[in-house]
Amino acid sequence: MESILLISDPTLNGTTITYELPNEGSKLDFEGQMNGLLGYLKGHLHNHDITIEVIVNEEIKAVRAFNDQDRYNRFLEINPSIELLRTTFGLDINL
Repeated sequence: MESILLISDPTLNGTTITYELPNEGSKLDFEGQMNGLLGYLKGHLHNHDITIEVIVNEEIKAVRAFNDQDRYNRFLEINPSIELLRTTFGLDINL
């Protein structure tokens, strides 16, 4: 389940969580575990209106970081404030 959840980032629209997966096999694996995840989210968030919608998008490519530079660039894509943090505090990242 963890590897499936790392494929892409979910989007939230109201109480519906939309999750895109690259193929039907991943969708079937995800849907097999979805009830447990949904139960956990509903219980811990105290919101029983939450639903999960799974969409298969064949064009999704899993982004994987192979070395330190790739990993840093990926973090920078996710949160551009990392560069501001690095420069403000004079952090040296060995890339």
